[in-house]
Amino acid sequence: MDSYIVGWGTLALIKAGLAQGKNRTGINWFLLSLVLGPAATLILLMVEKR
Repeated sequence: MDSYIVGWGTLALIKAGLAQGKNRTGINWFLLSLVLGPAATLILLMVEKR
């Protein structure tokens, strides 16, 4: 169970970095990723860079 939590948090950090690369707020995407998980990745990949 602990490794699941660590993996989920690590992926959320990666998505935050990806969001910052698209000129989005990293903290918002980090928190959104914690809630939505893989769905947040799909959303982030679909949005255009600002």
